[in-house]
Amino acid sequence: MTSKQRIRLALALTTAGALSAALLSPAAAGADPVRPECPRTLDCDWVPAAYQQTGAPEDKESYGNYDTADRPGSNAVKFIVLHDTEVDYDTTLKIFQNPANQASAHYVVRSSDGHVTQMVKNKDVAWQAGNWYLNTHSIGIEQEGVAAEGATWYTPEMYRSTARLVRHLAAKYGIPLDRQHILGHDGVPPTSAAGTRNMHWDPGPYWDWNRFMALLGRPTVPSAPKNSELVTVSADFTRNQQEFRDCEKSIDLPRQGSSAVPLHTGPSEDSPLFSDPGLHPDGSPGTNCAADWGSKINATQQAVVADRAPGWTAIWWYGEKAWLRTPAGTRVVSPTAGRVVRPKAGKADVPVYGVAYPEKGEYPTDFVKPTVGTPLVYTIKAGQAFPGGGEAPTGYFYAPTIDASKPYDHTYFRGTQTYVTVQIGHRIGFVKASDVDVVRAGS
Repeated sequence: MTSKQRIRLALALTTAGALSAALLSPAAAGADPVRPECPRTLDCDWVPAAYQQTGAPEDKESYGNYDTADRPGSNAVKFIVLHDTEVDYDTTLKIFQNPANQASAHYVVRSSDGHVTQMVKNKDVAWQAGNWYLNTHSIGIEQEGVAAEGATWYTPEMYRSTARLVRHLAAKYGIPLDRQHILGHDGVPPTSAAGTRNMHWDPGPYWDWNRFMALLGRPTVPSAPKNSELVTVSADFTRNQQEFRDCEKSIDLPRQGSSAVPLHTGPSEDSPLFSDPGLHPDGSPGTNCAADWGSKINATQQAVVADRAPGWTAIWWYGEKAWLRTPAGTRVVSPTAGRVVRPKAGKADVPVYGVAYPEKGEYPTDFVKPTVGTPLVYTIKAGQAFPGGGEAPTGYFYAPTIDASKPYDHTYFRGTQTYVTVQIGHRIGFVKASDVDVVRAGS
């Protein structure tokens, strides 16, 4: 179950008495005199998430809401994940203060004024991304809001505060300010093929990625000749009016500005929307559901051009061609200089993973639970290319108990296989460096 599912379940099942008990707990009382890890220019406070057992005293594996670690010494911090809360700010804090909810984030940003509350220390692993590998190598930031309700929650104050925080964290941990490392929750890959349909799609199509990346000092501007094979989506949020549907509630959402650009299977508005094979394993067409991430690409995400037709551009997307409308005289995409990943000569296709774990033989022989990665449903085929190329940390953080009482408990197992990050579609993925060539494009 992912963090958003746990939040919704908590709201449905938690009684007022249980919440009161959580608020009276030592963790919830806010007595921990920790200075928040924020830039000095940011309005920030510290309210600790719960770190307590939830079962019998002898059951050390039932606890919440995060794992202690010693990052970046134990494992590198290489990604930042942006979420929305789906509930209000005060309720979010209460949820993270109740260990039974088994959910947390490092920071929560309030909509009205951009106030930031830190709830998990950056050295520790928050339970936030729905992918254990990403949890152990990322910092999670929850932003007060409801994704399907449009941009009304995402205020200028929130954009400014989140951007200041992300710039600070990126500088501290050496995180590249690009969209293969600054992720929405909708950019986090599943850990396995079977888990694809359970992944979440926040902060959704109404988060203004152009605005946010500009606040980070990384605006989307042309940086290569117009025929560059690498492009960045740069559709203007206000002018890019889209009509999506909240399919979970069977509600048509009003036409409004969006970061998301629909993707089709051919160069025509009448062609079906692109179908993510992990989200639609039956091969059914993509949909205009806000939650259907595979049928749309967001502003500031990059892609490699696969073909062109009048008013349309095809990109490689989840191993296939996807078409987006690029009318003459508009700047829906911007030519970009950067790195792309291609299969090595002789490779018919390259498997894509949602984790970068060690090989089974790299764990100690007496370790009872070696965890290895399995391929997702996507592959990079000969003749295709995808943005990326940044090295991903290879390792697995084993932390099954609250008190490190098992053998090898709270140990980070490093692997020797090198992985690189790719923007395989709406979500990133990882490929073995030995399978691909990383080359410059657009220069």
